[in-house]
Amino acid sequence: MSNLTWISTFLEAQAAELGASNNTQMAYARDLKGFSEWTETRGQVFSQLNREDIEDYLVYCDNQGLAKSTRARRLSAIKQLYRFAFEEGWRDTNPAIQIKGPGLDKRLPKTLEVEEVDKLIEAARLSGRNKNERTRNICLMELLYATGMRVSELVSMPVSASRGDPRMLLIKGKGGKERMVPLSSPARAALVAWLEIRDANEEESQRKGKAASSFLFPSRGKLGHLTRHRFYAMIKEFAVASGVNPDKVTPHTLRHAFATHLLANGADLRSIQTLLGHADVATTEIYTHVLDERLKSLVLESHPLSEAG
Repeated sequence: MSNLTWISTFLEAQAAELGASNNTQMAYARDLKGFSEWTETRGQVFSQLNREDIEDYLVYCDNQGLAKSTRARRLSAIKQLYRFAFEEGWRDTNPAIQIKGPGLDKRLPKTLEVEEVDKLIEAARLSGRNKNERTRNICLMELLYATGMRVSELVSMPVSASRGDPRMLLIKGKGGKERMVPLSSPARAALVAWLEIRDANEEESQRKGKAASSFLFPSRGKLGHLTRHRFYAMIKEFAVASGVNPDKVTPHTLRHAFATHLLANGADLRSIQTLLGHADVATTEIYTHVLDERLKSLVLESHPLSEAG
């Protein structure tokens, strides 16, 4: 089979069997396309490669100046592809199974102070061309900080997930896994206010003959809901308006802030793992290091002997 057939069949299986998101599939496609182009310059196809060939490709990526994280991601895609090929019987062996990736530099996630989050939420409350937009904006920010959702989970949330008892929110995460996350009082109030406006807008649209939207944050765009890119731009606007450094602010830093602030106030790692939807608690443990660094900085900046040191 051609490289293209391998890639397309693999991606179809990822979507059908594992519920891989469009973003995940696109990332795999980009990485595997680059790998395919490299093999073709050598007059080879995926079915012919051995371990040494794949290691040569990783050396090539290193020589191209690609970051460790990029090389690790590409190797992960290759490993997944060859595991799939072995399971499907396309290969008698898996040439990638014993290849070790580059060691990754551990970087602590960026987070925000409580005061900075408060400023962002207040900026959202005042941002927008009309009451409808301001109500939507405050709902987006309150939900994001109250639940620690990924931005893709937030913008694509079906409205049905917010019906019933607003004290809990049903979130569909990676791989189609669902989790229930409690809502804070401000988030519940913001959600109720937005649902009232959203439903009224939907009723008006339906009277005009337009199809009903299934999303909590509907949009006239191709996806039918607010896009990640639009929300990313919005949160940068909130940062500028609030006086918070925009370089520090992304939707994901709100997710990090959610976890870090919970941990700082006594929540246990297992609970935070469940709320974030992490498959492995080791992923959640990074926030203990964030807290350690913050405490270290506090001592160095505030202790009376720190200047002498």
